[in-house]
Amino acid sequence: MPLADDGGPAARVTNLSVAYRTTPVLRRVDLDVPRGVVMGVVGPNGAGKSSLIKAMLGLVPPLAGEVEFFGRPLAKVRRRVGYMPQSATVDWDFPTTVRDVVTMGTYGGLGWFRRPGRPEHERAEEAMAQTGIDALAGRQIGELSGGQRQRVFLARALVQAPDLYFMDEPFQGVDAKSQQAIVAVLHLLREQGRTVVIVHHDLATVRDYCDHVTLLNQRVIASGPVAEAFTKEHIRSAYEVAAGDDFLEFTA
Repeated sequence: MPLADDGGPAARVTNLSVAYRTTPVLRRVDLDVPRGVVMGVVGPNGAGKSSLIKAMLGLVPPLAGEVEFFGRPLAKVRRRVGYMPQSATVDWDFPTTVRDVVTMGTYGGLGWFRRPGRPEHERAEEAMAQTGIDALAGRQIGELSGGQRQRVFLARALVQAPDLYFMDEPFQGVDAKSQQAIVAVLHLLREQGRTVVIVHHDLATVRDYCDHVTLLNQRVIASGPVAEAFTKEHIRSAYEVAAGDDFLEFTA
């Protein structure tokens, strides 16, 4: 299905502030997410990366600010926005199979009284094949490795077929095979004109995985194409690293 062309960015954040009790997490964040890119959100621990996407999606309440998706509030375009949470937030002891979890991604478009039918099951099978977990379809999710679990999450997000994906640390704890599979899917989504925002921690792979980047440390330090925003100066500012520290040499 072709993507609707309603102009403007995929997401726009204006003056967003978040705090947990009395501790500020995000301060007056302004951010545009262009369409058709893979945007990495990077910054030090405690920078507010996960809080940013959770606040954008209404999962944590902001103190102030506005968020729009495709020029509209989330409630008006919810089916166009998908979310892949961190695997650590899931109860992996729940007795269900990989196929069942992936098929759950179709529920949002079914309505209250419909059950997944042949089209939904075919979409689930296609998503599992696309992420390389089709051979694991009948396995209990508690038996999976970290990388396999992340690919299950990714397949469930693919089944939703949104125009905009948010993924919280999709490479956390994954093996090399799973990492390659996830990157391939991210780049395929970009080629299809879809938009992906990933919370990411590995500075060494930003240039390979992303074409846009947002450097965050409670506020936006820089945001834009990787070639413009992912500089030594911006990284030092985000990570509060002194000039001359050689851990940044790979960004040259």
